[in-house]
Amino acid sequence: MSEKQTPSADGNVAAIEIKNLVKQYPSAAAPAVKDFSLTCYAGEIVGLLGHNGAGKSTTLKCLTGMLPFTSGSIKINGYDIKSSPLKAKFTFGFVSDKHDVFVKMTGIQYINFMADAYGVSKSARAARLGELEQVFSLGSRLTEPISNYSHGMRQKICMMGSLIHSPKLWILDEPMIGLDPLTSAKVSDFMREYAAQGNCILFSSHNIDSVQKLCDRAVIINKGVKTDDFRFDESALDGVNLEEYFLTRTAAPDEYDGAAAYEAQE
Repeated sequence: MSEKQTPSADGNVAAIEIKNLVKQYPSAAAPAVKDFSLTCYAGEIVGLLGHNGAGKSTTLKCLTGMLPFTSGSIKINGYDIKSSPLKAKFTFGFVSDKHDVFVKMTGIQYINFMADAYGVSKSARAARLGELEQVFSLGSRLTEPISNYSHGMRQKICMMGSLIHSPKLWILDEPMIGLDPLTSAKVSDFMREYAAQGNCILFSSHNIDSVQKLCDRAVIINKGVKTDDFRFDESALDGVNLEEYFLTRTAAPDEYDGAAAYEAQE
């Protein structure tokens, strides 16, 4: 059983609960993430917007347990990422913006590796792989080494691996970079369907247009601080040029020495 989850006003349960998150890199002049709080609910698609180096990747890596954080708390589907990391990790899938970890494997070896890690049975993974192939269409390329894949193909195989166990929460770091237009459209449609099934999706981006077209909510992070959290169906946004608004709410990354240098190295 998970720990107590926070419901929304309409009864949806919290897939993500971040409270007062702080991440300070050694020797950095400022925290990479500072007093960052965010709650995301089942059925939502949430976009984390910010310039390169604003703290998006650092936030996601803290969220997924890949990076230790200085203070604050994080729960995923009711599980504390520090005290119950394995239970938390079995409930989400994560797609990094780096894809060079498993390049010596073939695509299908990687899928089976991920399925074994999540305890997915042979019959269940075969059925799931068939579903995912309808979206990502790697076909015979699954038998080739990942080292032969283009950036876009590596993005596809990482997405497939992250979804093989049908997680309740899907977390992605800049997911649309490197995808061809057809695959981007298929992934967007899949995201909408996946959220409609009661799952939650959180992804980072520096592209306001893609976030506006796909997400229910946008969260802006600037210099490691959350500056805005709004729904796209809010009447207050009528007639607002969101790109101009985003630019007025954010600073260029070279003005900030918190996450920019460290995220560039990762």
